[in-house]
Amino acid sequence: MSRPHPRVLFGARARILAAFVVLLLFSTVVSTVALRQILLARADARTDRNLGQEVDEFRRLVSDGRDPRDGRPFAGDVRAIFDVYLSRNVPGADEDLYTVLDDRPYRSSATGEPDPDVVRALAALMPLAATTRGTIETAAAGPVRYLAAPVRVDGRPRGAFVVTEELRPQREEVDEAVQVAAGVSLAVLLLASGLAWLVAGRIMAPLRELRDTARSIGDDDLTRRIDVHGSDEIAELGRSFNAMLDRLERAFDVQRQLVSDAGHELRTPITIIRGHLELLGDDPQEREETIALVTDELDRMARFVDDLLTLARAERSDFLHPGDVDLDALTEELAAKAQALSTERAWSVDAVAVGRLRADRQRLTQAVMNLARNAVEHTGPGDPIALGSAFDGGEARIWVRDRGPGVAAAEQERIFERFARAGRSRRRSDGAGLGLAIVRAIAEAHGGRVELASRPGEGATFTVVVPASEEEDPPR
Repeated sequence: MSRPHPRVLFGARARILAAFVVLLLFSTVVSTVALRQILLARADARTDRNLGQEVDEFRRLVSDGRDPRDGRPFAGDVRAIFDVYLSRNVPGADEDLYTVLDDRPYRSSATGEPDPDVVRALAALMPLAATTRGTIETAAAGPVRYLAAPVRVDGRPRGAFVVTEELRPQREEVDEAVQVAAGVSLAVLLLASGLAWLVAGRIMAPLRELRDTARSIGDDDLTRRIDVHGSDEIAELGRSFNAMLDRLERAFDVQRQLVSDAGHELRTPITIIRGHLELLGDDPQEREETIALVTDELDRMARFVDDLLTLARAERSDFLHPGDVDLDALTEELAAKAQALSTERAWSVDAVAVGRLRADRQRLTQAVMNLARNAVEHTGPGDPIALGSAFDGGEARIWVRDRGPGVAAAEQERIFERFARAGRSRRRSDGAGLGLAIVRAIAEAHGGRVELASRPGEGATFTVVVPASEEEDPPR
């Protein structure tokens, strides 16, 4: 015989059902106990009303003082009062009437011998000074409720009138009703448990689909998604999971492309270095040339690794170290550093914005220097390159403008991707194509963007746009 799978016995669906059954069972027990207590309280109240009604009728007979059969007065004859009342009144079901005359039992309505336990209990109450109510435990009838009223003649107690009612029949009816209610509640519990199992299965269906989707995801397939319907918490979980898969898919695609491109970029200098080292001879001049070439290739590889690290750090929260930056001083500093990149270019400054912004000064410098280096690589000796800055509303703009070959509209978005190079350019660098990707990463880390305005043959203007905390100041 096969055992149930542990997931069936201890899974979330089983735990939900168990919690539901426990709560429903608890409420059923509490409601059943409360129902029994309420029914018993109502039965006792009904018994007290019946007893009180009999005593009231007896008191009316005593207060009237006449025999209703012939209209003659009782003249203080308590015995006659008892005889008339017992002969004219029939007690209700489970009721008995007892009379006590001069502290001794007189007559009762009980058929046969009166219950001795009741007689002894009533005798113990005599002489009765006031109306008394209570319960007597008897061997034959069980608990018996009584109401005893004293009878006085000329202010002197002469006896007592007692009404009793057995409580066992009413309590048996209450217990029977409670049993019926408990049976109905148990049936409802079983039916509700079955429905809860089905409902829990439907509720857990998206989670099972999420589990199956998560299990089926591999490095080679991140395209599966969960079919989400509705707007509850589970649907929101499914949407969040799909969004996570979207991010993972993009990250894996970037990672694959990064590994592929990085391997391609590193393979070339490694091949060059290995080839020259394998052919290295004993000639000092040849060795010097080989060492220079190898050093240059190693420098290129080091720059490539540094650029990769910069892009990797751009995803971290500590990529930026913002502080207050004077834009006018930063612009002049950037112009001075850019001129050191090439003394053969005609450098100029378009505009300098006066004001402050909250930014990482070193990262902004790195971004603009990459743009200036890019402009140098795509221009020739004597070509103009201009830098400038300005405030535009709540944004600070720093740009680099050149008169190079420009960028075609179809390539203006692609060139900001990693390892991308413009298709038709006079590029004079053997870099890996990470410079513009770093510029975009720095701008986006500041909450800004990079803009490109260019037409083929008319040069290009790259602009780093970042949020500014200060109002615009007039350029100088």
